[in-house]
Amino acid sequence: MTDHFSTLAPAQVASGFHGQDVPNYDIITNCMHCGLCLPHCPTFALTGLEKSSPRGRIRLMKAVTEGDLAITEGFIDEMNFCLDCQACETVCPAGIKYGSLVEAARAQIFSGKHQPFFSRLTQRVFLDWFFSRQQRLKFLAMFLRFHERSGLQWFFQKSGILKLVSRKLHEIQFLSPKISDKFSSDVLAETISPSEMPRYRVAFLTGCIMDVAFSDVNMDTIQLLLMHGCEVKVPKEQGCCGSLQAHYGDRVAARRMARRTIDAFNDPSIDFIVMNSAGCGAFMKEYAHLFEDDSELATLSAQVSQKTVDITEFLSSIGLRVPKNENRFLKSIIGKRVTYHDACHLVHTQRISREPRVLLQSIPGIEFVELPESSWCCGSAGIYNIVRHDDAMKLLDRKVHHVESVSPDILVTGNPGCMVQIQHGFEKHGLPVNIMHTATFLRKVCEANEA
Repeated sequence: MTDHFSTLAPAQVASGFHGQDVPNYDIITNCMHCGLCLPHCPTFALTGLEKSSPRGRIRLMKAVTEGDLAITEGFIDEMNFCLDCQACETVCPAGIKYGSLVEAARAQIFSGKHQPFFSRLTQRVFLDWFFSRQQRLKFLAMFLRFHERSGLQWFFQKSGILKLVSRKLHEIQFLSPKISDKFSSDVLAETISPSEMPRYRVAFLTGCIMDVAFSDVNMDTIQLLLMHGCEVKVPKEQGCCGSLQAHYGDRVAARRMARRTIDAFNDPSIDFIVMNSAGCGAFMKEYAHLFEDDSELATLSAQVSQKTVDITEFLSSIGLRVPKNENRFLKSIIGKRVTYHDACHLVHTQRISREPRVLLQSIPGIEFVELPESSWCCGSAGIYNIVRHDDAMKLLDRKVHHVESVSPDILVTGNPGCMVQIQHGFEKHGLPVNIMHTATFLRKVCEANEA
């Protein structure tokens, strides 16, 4: 993969197809006349400005590539204003890989040191240094856990003292996920066998944020796989997959983390690599493109990409085992209204939309209701709700309004960032809706003899 947007060939810029045979550069002109993506772009909906649409941003990228525009503050702001939700890709009749384009543009901004020094330093410290080793992230997580449990978090939130420093800082603190009591990578064995003869041998990514803040979801995913006859391998030398770093332009760090992940999951005996985080799954499926120019890793990265599946994708293909005798959870949700929010990198990047719905609709007794604009971004988008907080909150309000319109008892989704963001919206608006990760919901459904 080419690491700098400015060195991409014209045809590659037009399509974002990572160097493979692509349509003629003229396709970008057709894109500029099409505009089918505009009604599906959340940032265009916020501003109504052409420059804040996929079509407008492609014009800006084209101008930079051809030397007609310098990398200005305005250009940087537009590239960062984009959510990289890739909803435009879903509706693009030309198949333009817009996500690859905006990430390449961010890579050029980052590598060229066009951002303010403090912004680059913050990104280096948090997205590279802390995430490059899971032990460092765990250390930070333990500090945050102390902050939570000592009463300091409650004090800062209730007193509003941070408003004296920054209103934004005060509001961002409510988006901090609760740190798990135990980290999943510390308690999971390297190989976990089911009670029956294994039907499949799968590997599992504990991840970075999932490991320290959603350990319970990881454990639920493991239990769900065991219930379906899977032997689960949890490689000990794994860590962050590199997705956050790639999305925000640090391709050097992203490739380094991806390479370590490929090494950890290089096991020919594995049938599938099962994911429970939409962003991580989407990026690992792109490893084949990330290393297609690397003679050493091209084959291994392609194998990892081919084996990577989302938990809903996997269960939909093998069949969900719902117990014949209703367990306590199944009895408790009879007549309950359940809705589903599509995580952007699951529905738009991985094209997984039908599978989770098929699984949910197969559960007896519940009333499944479609969520209006279910595939519209909630505003989480990695760390977007931190770096573009005000814009993210506008998108969150829109999402909560649609949830309120269908009055569900439970909202199910498949991405940790979405869970934190939407839960914050429910608390802000006083909406009594229980939000659950898809793996947790299905684990409870499939528990044969729940106590």
